[in-house]
Order: sequence, then C-alpha cells, then structure tokens
Amino acid sequence: MSPVAGDGYRFPVTTLPDVLARAADGHPPEPGAGPTVVPQPSARHAGVIAFTAHNVIFADVGEDWIRSRLPDDDLSAPLNPPFLRDLEERTGRRVNNIDMLALAAPAEGPPPIELVEVTDAAHPRVEHAHRYRDDVRVWTCPGGLVLIGRGVGGRWEVALEVEPAGRGRGLGRTLARAARHLTPHPLWAQIAPGNAASVRAFLAAGYVPIGAEALLVPPTV
Repeated sequence: MSPVAGDGYRFPVTTLPDVLARAADGHPPEPGAGPTVVPQPSARHAGVIAFTAHNVIFADVGEDWIRSRLPDDDLSAPLNPPFLRDLEERTGRRVNNIDMLALAAPAEGPPPIELVEVTDAAHPRVEHAHRYRDDVRVWTCPGGLVLIGRGVGGRWEVALEVEPAGRGRGLGRTLARAARHLTPHPLWAQIAPGNAASVRAFLAAGYVPIGAEALLVPPTV
C-alpha cells in the first residue's frame, strides 16, 4: 500500500477517505509522486482520481497488477483508455464517465433561493441517487432540484438538475451556490467536462477544480 508523500502530512495516508480529507483541507497529493494505490472504500466505489500530476487508484485488483500496467514516465496513463479498459475487464465493471472534480467550502446563512425538501423515498430522483450515495437529501424549487449525499470515500457530494424551461436564467448557478448553505461539510461536485453550462454554473458558485475522476460502476447500476 502506498502512502501519499508531501510536506505537511502528519500520518501515512493509506485510505481514500484520508486522501480526500487532506485534499479538502488544502493538501492534495504531492505532484510528481505516485501513483498512490489504496483499497476500495466500499464494494460500490472503485476508480481513479487524478490530482495535479498525481493519480490515486482505488480498486481491489492488486497493487502489483496495477503498477505492471502503468509506465513510470506517463502521469496521464491511469485516466487513459488502455488502463481503464484493463480495469474494466479485471473488475467486471464499466467506466461511468471521466468527470471534472470541483470542491467548495460550506457557506453560512440561508440559501439564496427558497427550497422545499423532498421526503418521499419513492421520488424518482431520490431512488436514483441512492444507487450512488448514502444519506441522500433532495430539495426542489420551481424549475430544478439540488441533492446532497455521501458518495465516494464518504465525501459529501452535490448534484443538481435544471428543467429545460428553467435553463438560461442562472438557476443552475443559484442551486450550486445554495447547496453550500445546506451542509456544514466541504462539497464535491462531479461534472462532465462536455457539459459546459454545468461547468460554468459550478465555477460561478465558488467551486474550484481539483482534479478528474473515472468511476468504475457495477453493471447493475
């Protein structure tokens, strides 16, 4: 198991929650080192997170197997198709997407928009969210919704949806900002890079890009 190097680490970082907690505290893995290989935090989550010049791989396939498939001089290899394809075959899972990861601190005070929490567990969006996250909470407003839940490595994640009729009015940005008022925890956002509107909304709401991520999801998800 590979500890994360870096000035300021006061203990060996040997789990994904450790890595994420340090990153949220302003101390991502040291550029140029790694890759860091850690166990899967749960049966649900396996994948690769690329920080600046440092990849973290969390898949229970054996560290020797992982390192044998990664060239020493290519920091981009863990998120490239050949390695991800090998991981898919080895794990029997599929890559869901390669997302931009963004992070924001919680914000004080009430959210900037009136929201109504959904408590019906049969709500389609709530049911879908539980496939990927625990402790899910969902709030709605005219034209959209925002949800928060514990996802990869126990981190708190935010997702939002804006209905077609509500687009082009800044609602996505407002919901992304509102999420920061709904929890005392740092919030992680997984954003498809091609979804330029979503990228702009989260950046405008104070989320800072911190890396990229490819999750390997079971075929039943």
